[in-house]
Amino acid sequence: MNDACAVVLAAGKGTRMKSDLPKVLCPVVDRPMIHFVLDALEKAGIHRKIVVVGYEADKVREALAGRKDSIEYVEQTEQLGTGHAVQMCRPALESQTGPTIVVAGDSPLIQPTSLKKLLDHFRETQPALLLGTLEKDDPTGLGRIVRDADGNFMGIVEHKDATDQQRAVKEVNMSTYLFQTPDLLDSLNQLSCDNAQAEYYLTDSARLLREAGRPVEAIAVLQQCESLSINNPDELRLVDEKMRTMGYA
Repeated sequence: MNDACAVVLAAGKGTRMKSDLPKVLCPVVDRPMIHFVLDALEKAGIHRKIVVVGYEADKVREALAGRKDSIEYVEQTEQLGTGHAVQMCRPALESQTGPTIVVAGDSPLIQPTSLKKLLDHFRETQPALLLGTLEKDDPTGLGRIVRDADGNFMGIVEHKDATDQQRAVKEVNMSTYLFQTPDLLDSLNQLSCDNAQAEYYLTDSARLLREAGRPVEAIAVLQQCESLSINNPDELRLVDEKMRTMGYA
């Protein structure tokens, strides 16, 4: 899957981090967290990487300038959601013949082995979109993966919108998406910001592709460590401690 391309979302400020740094530059194990995401992609054999920058974009470029792998940059001047961030990549993706994986730049515990499993399953089944998910003991606050009686993916329901039955589901969306690039571009054309936040959400691509009759799958290949999010200084310390115990130091 060396023809795969990665879009790394790295435009946010991370206001809850209580730092002037762009969120992806907050350090874990003494390095800006985005480095670990880029390292994982490289180890998984994904060599083309597009980093979406926004807040303090020059600082992100500067922090990544010493890397040996090649990085392309796309700027999101307004933070209008994950879908909007990927929309900014359209010119760079129009020539992309292989699949495109979209990951968050603030997820330093993303594992190369998980990415490889995702790529292998994608190669075997060739869906329009494959979501990497995981089973989480406490899924509070996360979007649930809804399946039919046969186990087929039906959609993502956010925690606040979920019924009691759906909230009992342990399988959650972790914002790891692998697309056929033409299907990604088609779905980006249809995204709407008609919601309370007036933002474009990449999660809507799953629904739009299913409505268009395109195959969408989800597979629980992510590991428990990949469920650890970083939204505040306490979570940053927790992830730092976890990564040190895992031998990242």
